[in-house]
Amino acid sequence: MARVGRSLLRGSLLTAGAVLLLLLFSLLHTVFLSPAGSGSGITVVRIEPGSDLGSIGTALHKEGVIDNTRTFLWTARAAGLERKLRSGDYELDPSWNLPRLLEVLSSGRSRMLSVTFPEGTTVEGVAERLSAAGVTDGQAFLALARDRDFLGPLGIPGPTAEGFLFPETYLFASSSKPADVMKVMADQFRKVLAELELEAPLGRRDLLDTVTLASIVEKETSMPEERPLVAAVFLNRLRKGYRLQSDPTVIYGLENFDGNITRRDLETETPYNTYVIRGLPPGPIANPGRGALWAVLNPAQVDYLYFVSRNDGSHHFSFTLEEHNRAVRLYQLARRKK
Repeated sequence: MARVGRSLLRGSLLTAGAVLLLLLFSLLHTVFLSPAGSGSGITVVRIEPGSDLGSIGTALHKEGVIDNTRTFLWTARAAGLERKLRSGDYELDPSWNLPRLLEVLSSGRSRMLSVTFPEGTTVEGVAERLSAAGVTDGQAFLALARDRDFLGPLGIPGPTAEGFLFPETYLFASSSKPADVMKVMADQFRKVLAELELEAPLGRRDLLDTVTLASIVEKETSMPEERPLVAAVFLNRLRKGYRLQSDPTVIYGLENFDGNITRRDLETETPYNTYVIRGLPPGPIANPGRGALWAVLNPAQVDYLYFVSRNDGSHHFSFTLEEHNRAVRLYQLARRKK
């Protein structure tokens, strides 16, 4: 009888072992060979900042990226990735196995978003575009752009990041950190400036003054061929001690500007009103592009001191105040007739 009992026990153990092996094989097959989900096609899933493993599993299951939340949780914990999955918008394929899915979620390779910043975009405009594109928190970015403790190590000398965030098209990962985005844009500014300096070194010119003037040039004209002329006018006026009298600087210093600049605006004293102050304002009024920076480093060799809009995007340049006043009357009259 004892021998029969031992045989039955041995048989039961063998059966239990076989069942465990079968379960283990099934689990390994599910994890490494089977698709994680049954959804169709690439699916964009947002992993919110601060999400724990359970909420990530719930989000993936809801979008059909995974079929079994428990298996996902077990695999992530077994791989030591419970606290290493990163937030962002991810393009995920339900046909991937769990290891590949976890590798993507832990790498931070979230969906890349293209954002274009036109030349002359202000730092507030940059923040708005980043927020609208889903790249980062616009308000947090704006706060960081005014944090001197953060800006100093980036080599930004101005009161804010204004002027030092190079305007062009970038690819950013969704839900990027504001600091990472700002570093990329500031690094691109430094790269472009270094390229320009190969032909026109800054020399004794102050970096903040150079970028401030470039930002004014950027806002004054959109015509590439005029930028060196506009730069020359302002540099000539600075040398003679004349006020710059630039409308874009006045507008930058106003709160809630309604699009119509008035005489009262021109007389309102702000640090940026160049009809009131002498010299340059305390910092840039926008983020200048390559052309405006180049124009300040390579101004036209002319003695112009004035310019006025021709009402078609171009400007009339003058040497004397008398000539300038005639041009102002001419083009103001033409504008009234229209």
